[in-house]
Amino acid sequence: MLLEKLVNMSNDLPESGHDLHVLVVAPTGKDAHLICALLMKEGIHCTAYPTSETALARMDDAAGALIVAEEVFMPSNIALWGAKISAQPSWSDFPLIVLTVAGAVDPSSQKKMLFREPLGNVVLLERPIRPETLISTVQASLRSRRRQYQMRDDLAHRRKTEEALLRSEKLAVAGRLAASIAHEINNPLESVTNLLFLIGTSSSLEESKIYSATAMDELARVSEIAIHTLKFFRQLSKPTTVYLTELVDSALVLYQARLISACVAVQKEYRACPPITAMAGELRQVIVNLVGNAVDAMRGGGTLKIRIDRSTERSNGSRPGMRLTIADSGSGIPAEIKSRLFEPFTSSKGETGTGLGLWVSSEIIRKHGGTIKFKSSSSTPSTGTVFSIFLPALFHFAELDNAEETSPIELLA
Repeated sequence: MLLEKLVNMSNDLPESGHDLHVLVVAPTGKDAHLICALLMKEGIHCTAYPTSETALARMDDAAGALIVAEEVFMPSNIALWGAKISAQPSWSDFPLIVLTVAGAVDPSSQKKMLFREPLGNVVLLERPIRPETLISTVQASLRSRRRQYQMRDDLAHRRKTEEALLRSEKLAVAGRLAASIAHEINNPLESVTNLLFLIGTSSSLEESKIYSATAMDELARVSEIAIHTLKFFRQLSKPTTVYLTELVDSALVLYQARLISACVAVQKEYRACPPITAMAGELRQVIVNLVGNAVDAMRGGGTLKIRIDRSTERSNGSRPGMRLTIADSGSGIPAEIKSRLFEPFTSSKGETGTGLGLWVSSEIIRKHGGTIKFKSSSSTPSTGTVFSIFLPALFHFAELDNAEETSPIELLA
């Protein structure tokens, strides 16, 4: 009845890890009964199991540690426990307290030590064990396990926070694009309105045809903007074959009005541009963010240079892939924020920026297995900022084996 009561108590334990129980496997003699009685006296919940396999099935969120007699482990069940231990999440390091037989180091004890290697976090206690030694060891193991659960909870909270920030930044990007798109569409529609008036008041058919042709061009412009906007917001849930040139061109279409009004000249250099496998919508978000930042940095005009070419990443086994470089001749990044530029809430735009754009961009590039780097000068006169993005390809270019990486800062030369 006592054992059944203890089992029922362990089933009701919360997931927080603050009220843990100990698994005890010592089937010979009275060890299991004595250990449980001693631990229960100290207010530590414990459950005795006849075999290590039955205890293995109960190693869940409510388990804080395992006390097991050395003779219980055989190569077969050590393999089972080893598989369970190796499958632990990154925050977990389940503690095992193994009761050993006192004696000198000999070939037999060394062989047992090798058997125990797959078990991970093992503490050895020689029998006979002093009660205070066992209690203090168990308490230390449970404290360690509680800290692990706290780490798990912190990681889960951090993931939720990051997901909320990602959603927030996506909404902010959508808002900025909506304003830019509205401006882009409004200009040609105003032109069409004026042209229709001129057609209605024109004195000849030839003049009307000229106005009509111009109006058709403006409507085609509206259609182009709508198509590129749909490409941005219609994000697929799986990676697809994408061309970086198309992503860059679609971003430039959305920012064309701002580029013209800011007197920013765009220079594109598309070299060898084979497709890559990626999440098109996410990469388009990165490009839109970098282009938008570049335009913001060139309020008084300047040059936006964009290069796409095949490349290798020497720092990671010479991986082949594609490199996208976006350079502006703007005001540069302040020195005091360079070291934390890719951290959340870091912005050089004051209250007008969310401080999330580059952090989200870096997370997207990291998810794609790539890297993002920058160089910037905020001196007077400034030479601007360069962002260099490397995206690995799923295929290998033999001709890249001896190719040298191009320094992204050369675009500003």
